[in-house]
Order: sequence, then structure tokens, then C-alpha cells
Amino acid sequence: MDKFRKLGISEQILKVIEEEGFEEPTEIQEKSIPVTLEGKDVIAGASTGSGKTLAFGTRIIQNSKKDFGIQALILTPTRELAEQIARALIKFSRYDKKHIIAVYGGVSMMPQIEGLERAEIVVATPGRILDHLQRGTINLKHVKILVLDEADRMLDMGFIEDVGKIISQCPRDRQTLLYSATISNDIAQLAKRWLKQPVEISAEPFVDPEKLGQVYYDVPDSLKFSLLKHLLENEKSKLVMVFCNTRTNVDFVANNLRAMGVEASPIHGGFSQSKRNNVMEHFNSSKSHVLVCTDVAARGLDIKGVTHIYNYDLPAEAKEYIHRIGRTARAGEEGKVINIVTSRDYDNFSDVLRHNPNFKIIREETPFIKRVELKWMKERRSRDNKGNRNFRGRGNYHSSSHSRGQRRDSRESNDYSNSCQRRDFGGSRGNRRTRDNVHKGGSNNYGSRRY
Repeated sequence: MDKFRKLGISEQILKVIEEEGFEEPTEIQEKSIPVTLEGKDVIAGASTGSGKTLAFGTRIIQNSKKDFGIQALILTPTRELAEQIARALIKFSRYDKKHIIAVYGGVSMMPQIEGLERAEIVVATPGRILDHLQRGTINLKHVKILVLDEADRMLDMGFIEDVGKIISQCPRDRQTLLYSATISNDIAQLAKRWLKQPVEISAEPFVDPEKLGQVYYDVPDSLKFSLLKHLLENEKSKLVMVFCNTRTNVDFVANNLRAMGVEASPIHGGFSQSKRNNVMEHFNSSKSHVLVCTDVAARGLDIKGVTHIYNYDLPAEAKEYIHRIGRTARAGEEGKVINIVTSRDYDNFSDVLRHNPNFKIIREETPFIKRVELKWMKERRSRDNKGNRNFRGRGNYHSSSHSRGQRRDSRESNDYSNSCQRRDFGGSRGNRRTRDNVHKGGSNNYGSRRY
């Protein structure tokens, strides 16, 4: 505890730290807590899970006084992250009670309005704060500390204009703390606009590269889902995150896994907030060990104990790959990233390799696997003989007793033959390849079913 105490953390917070079993501060905590306690603006490069909530939370808890209005505002890109930060701050202020509220869209405003009247600390998404400002149900004139968490994600999601409007309602004489997984030129420009002589802090990635194994399988489109199911059943794993690029694929993967006896929980932006909360509670309680998600829904969620990351879809932007793999191999734990690459993923995977030339992503031989029969298909439009539109219901489960209604994860054949030609991405190093010489492995028909 001496290392935490030397940072200037109050005894009330130190007591919580000791009860939670934290042995020593993380790099971002060690570097930023003393600076924030001095009242200086900070721009810090820190990823999810690096301990940044305590890094800025210490200053906020120790500097906020009861019954003096909203004195700290933390802006986050997602509802889940707002909830997560609020819970962490409530925990750290266990012996120094503050009124802390999470404010986000998708839920009723009335409880938030009542909570804002008493709050000293507000954790919120930009859109809902603007709603309250327009209604006159929030007062930011007493804000002394403003935190912009996951600033790069807020930039990507188009929230920066909203953030600017919110900042204009805060006092100029304030302390501003900006945390971002990556410090791009755009983030640096935002810091110049909103921060005053900030101290720049960077922390090494929280992931231990020596503990993280990265592999890829190059398979036909028709084997994509079958391989995922096979690996989930045969890899020794604890908690697993499966990333998809679209909500449709999240539903497709999760529903089929569950229909085949794999406990999988889906989460994406199309869910109501209550459903998203229930999914995370279900996953965190280990009632299911597979979380199927989109990048937006999962960004910022600090989930401990993740041993495997599956990229069912390779991300469209190479930097998202970094965010994804950063969820495993933390704090000395082992972790593994498995990329399931099909012809539609070649361009995205090549971009990942080009932007990360030092990554060792080893090609694995595809095992002989049985093509599975899909139980769930997304809603599809079709026409009958008279040209009228018909709809197959969303979440259409096919009984195995109706052979004509079955969907196979293939056209006809039962087993995968390694004789089919696949793409060589350059062995274990995954050397850069141009898009022109990427073998497509068959038809590039984006209208065909993707499994």
C-alpha cells in the first residue's frame, strides 16, 4: 500500500484499494495521479483495463464536496462504459460518500432529473447531457473537473461537436483530463482547443505481448461458422469474446451457437439499455462464457478473465484490431487471439498486417471439421410465383425434422478438404500483401450467405 500512499491518495480511498486487493498501482495511475492532484490538465494515452478510472477518480472524489452541485463531469462514448465508471467511482468513494449518477439515453429521464438535483459527480454520454441541457434539467456552472474518457472513440462516433457544445456550458476555469487509447493528430488538436498547457502522459499497452498468442485460419466462406463452433468447443478457454462487424452477424452467431448448446450472449447497439445490462450481468456472473459483440457495444467494457478473442469478422479499421486484442493477456495472464479469415476478410486482414508489421500472427492449418446445420437465419425477403413479397420471420429457427427447411453451413459436401487453394499471408509474420494479389478463394458474391 505504500506505493499507493506515496501518490497522495486519501486514506478513505486507500482503505477501499486494500479491501479490493490491489497490490500496486498501474503505470497510468502512477504517472497521472500526482499530476491530477496538482490540478493540472492531462492528456493521457491509456487503454481499457489500464486502471484509468482510479487515475482520474482519485482527483474527483478528493476534490468534490457534498451539496455544492455538480462538480465533476465525465463524458464517455457508450452507455455501458458510463455505468461501469459510475459503479467504480461509487466503490472507491465507499468511505467518502458522494452522490454519483450515470446519465445516458435509452432509459427514462425522470429518475435522472431527480438524481441530477443531488449529484456531485455525473458520468454521461454526450447525447443525453445535451437533452438535459435543452430541458434545463442540468446545471454545469459549478463543474471543476471535466473528464473526456475514450476520446478517440467519441471522435470516431461523431460526438465531438456535441462534446464541444457541452464544454461551452462548463466554466473556463476548470481542470480537463483527456484519456484516449490512441493519441492521434485529431486528438492532439482537440487537446489544444480544450486543455490548458496539458501534461502529456503515456502508458505502455496493458497487454503483455509475450503472453499473447495470435493465430489465423484461412477458410472458405462456407466453413466460417463451423470453424468457430469447433474451436469454441475444443479450445481450453474461460471467458471468450467473439467480435463481429455488424448487428446482423452478432445475432446470427449468437443465436446459432445457443441453438447448438453453446451458452453465448449477444450485445449490440440495437438492444435496449435494460437488455444490454441484463446481458452483461449474465456474462459477468459466468452464466455464459461467450460474449458475441460489435466494437461499439463492447468498447470500454472492462471485462476481467478473458482468455480468448475471436475475430469472426476482421475489423474494417486496423486500429480496432488493437482495441479488440487488448482485452486479453492482461496483467501477466495468458491470452489468445484467433482470426477466422475468409475471402471477404482478406482486405481488412491485410490492412491489420500492414499497420502492425511487428505482430506475429501464425497461420494454423484448418482441422477436418463437420459442416454444421444452421438453426437460425436472419429475416430474408423473397417473392412468390406471383411476384408478391414474402418474409421469413426474424429469428427463424429450423427444426431438424424438416429436412427441406434446414440450412447447412455449406452447399453439399460434409467435410472440408484441405486441397482447396487458400491465401498465404506470409507465414508467421504475415508479410504485407497488396490487394491486387490477394487470392479470393472463389466467388466474391456479397449476396451469398455468410456462415
